[in-house]
Amino acid sequence: MVAIIIGLIIILIVIVVVVNAIQQQKQKQEQEKRAKIAKQKAIIDENEELIINLSNIPASPNLSLILHRRSLNAAKEMKNLSPESKATASRVDELQSRIDSAKDIAQASTGKDEQFILPDNEKQIIAILQLIKKLRVVLKSELTKGVIDPQVFSMEDKRLDSMQLKINIESLVKRGNQAYSNDMVGSARQYYEKALQTLTDHPNQSEYAIQKKAEVSDKLAEITTQLKSANAEDRAKKAKEEEDELDMLFQPKKKW
Repeated sequence: MVAIIIGLIIILIVIVVVVNAIQQQKQKQEQEKRAKIAKQKAIIDENEELIINLSNIPASPNLSLILHRRSLNAAKEMKNLSPESKATASRVDELQSRIDSAKDIAQASTGKDEQFILPDNEKQIIAILQLIKKLRVVLKSELTKGVIDPQVFSMEDKRLDSMQLKINIESLVKRGNQAYSNDMVGSARQYYEKALQTLTDHPNQSEYAIQKKAEVSDKLAEITTQLKSANAEDRAKKAKEEEDELDMLFQPKKKW
């Protein structure tokens, strides 16, 4: 009888341990599932913000389409993780409709690039640069996943890279011009030299880069000429002062 009781206790303990292990495994799986869903939701939220901010730059319709597809893929992954969720299923349908609209816009596009105008506000410039950097990271990620064609990636990344270069150069030139107009010639030269170095080091020597290099080089040549002229005037002034001192020293002394 005692052996039976001990045996039942052992069986009960085993059952409790197994049940706890199963519960812990289920909890772990549920936590992992929630983490995966949260990750996909974060991707969708990030895309929403990027799509809204696309209005601040002359982005191509293809870029908008890529972001919409990224959101759709994330929503489908959420649906696979949580097939019972009606909200997720509805989100998938909504995003599919957006993609259809984005495709129509992309097909109707003339393919002509819009002229980018640099904002006057420094905060807006920084926000646009951050936007471009995020977009390039997303494009690289989608290329790595095999979601977008390498040729499409190359075209879109090149467009964003040119835009980023233009913002950097125009900002440097603008600061250089402001410093020059305020007679801060040394600071102006530093801004122009940095702009010229950036243009020279850039791998894509576009028409814009070539034109700007010539413009900045002219600015630097003008500053060099101005500094040489100023140095010559200083030397002449100093020589005149030394000559006057010698004249004062060796002129005949007056008798009183």
